[in-house]
Amino acid sequence: MKKVASKVTAWVLVCIFFHFSVVPPASSFSIGDEREIGEKLLYSVRSAFELVDDPDVIQYITRLGQSVLEVAGIQYFDYRFFVIADKEVNAFAAPSGLIFFNAGLIEMMHSEDELLAVLAHEIGHIDKRHLASRVEKGTYSGIASLGLALAAIAFGGAATPVLLTGALATGQSINLHFSRQHEEEADLLAYDWMKKLNRNPEGQIKMLESLRRIARYRSDKPPQYLLTHPNPEARLDYIESILDNDREKIAENLITADDFDFLRFKYRILAKVKGPESLKPFLATVVADGRTDEATKAMATYGLSQIASTENDYTKSLELLDKVVLSYPDKAILKVDRGAILFAAGKFADAEKDLLEALQVDNSDMYATFLLAKLLYRTGHPTEAENYFLTVSYELPEYAQVYFELGQIAADKGERGVAALYLGKFNLLQGKLKLAEQSLKNALADTSLPETMKNESKDLLKKIVQLRK
Repeated sequence: MKKVASKVTAWVLVCIFFHFSVVPPASSFSIGDEREIGEKLLYSVRSAFELVDDPDVIQYITRLGQSVLEVAGIQYFDYRFFVIADKEVNAFAAPSGLIFFNAGLIEMMHSEDELLAVLAHEIGHIDKRHLASRVEKGTYSGIASLGLALAAIAFGGAATPVLLTGALATGQSINLHFSRQHEEEADLLAYDWMKKLNRNPEGQIKMLESLRRIARYRSDKPPQYLLTHPNPEARLDYIESILDNDREKIAENLITADDFDFLRFKYRILAKVKGPESLKPFLATVVADGRTDEATKAMATYGLSQIASTENDYTKSLELLDKVVLSYPDKAILKVDRGAILFAAGKFADAEKDLLEALQVDNSDMYATFLLAKLLYRTGHPTEAENYFLTVSYELPEYAQVYFELGQIAADKGERGVAALYLGKFNLLQGKLKLAEQSLKNALADTSLPETMKNESKDLLKKIVQLRK
């Protein structure tokens, strides 16, 4: 009850935040306005919800999203992808290229093609500016009422009644779902983009089948995703009819996806979000079932290894992971996983060896880079650690934790202004605007702060002012 109450309280604050925002006329809801509300919504989400803020998770879903954008053509926005640690079945495209996936929706997926289909569908909504078109048709008066409705549409759950009450208080007509035309447009774009990527549109079919099944069996209380993305039955018929004419042509160039990366991504998220009580028995059943194929069994074992690690049973976690390595000896990322477990177990030398070996195979892996940096700092090598942390901050500039780590190193060196700047960035990315503002002011109070960092602190303070308007 306490958790539900805190979410409702958080979203009441979101309501207040948007209610007092500047409201442009609906007819002039421009690209700039969309960017503005997107930024405000993002920082509100950061403060109200727990994101799965892990470099490994961020890199995977961003790379998948970028693969779609490469075939989608020129876009109005720079896209950013996020996973919310929430069990509700939902995904949502917010203004200015923000795409959110709830852990609950990822849990019901079985393959990368299914994730890619939903991701492409949400990009389709942004590409066509469906939210903007609803504003321009007069459904909302502008940023204030759209912000309230977006909060209800996107995140639902216990907070929805509170948010809708606030939205309705603005005197607006709230339309909580995309139209059939919008859904068909987004579905068709997703279908075409998957074809261009030589990926199997059957992933789209399977997701719609799953949603149809949920719609039938949870008709009394459909998940938030079905409230905003209705009519899975009609959408399924539409895509199936197109695919029937394309199957032979698609089969000629089809790339058979290796779902190792997807299942690893899925189980890492679920181990963090769902907890061992229900996930462990399910995975153990999968492993024990004689009908389970070897690849599925190996990845279920991976999930069990992740759970054991969250329970601090590092011996068991390594034992299970080593079984997965036997099935996937060429997957360097498993060395990173092994290094993470060894690091947590206090076996620093062995952990460093595994992480360095993994980076020799893929030096773009920011999960390995971040873990190695933490290990080096922990073992008394702050200069080397700082260099690795700076690499992560460059590659993943919105990963909050890296600024906390850099701030610690700066504080150790007596660089109070630099430490305050990093702490300000950390708090800003956590959605804690007041704490961020104070830290940035502290940074500027240090006369020894380098000029470039002074300018950065001033720019971030200006951003905070804009976010509060």
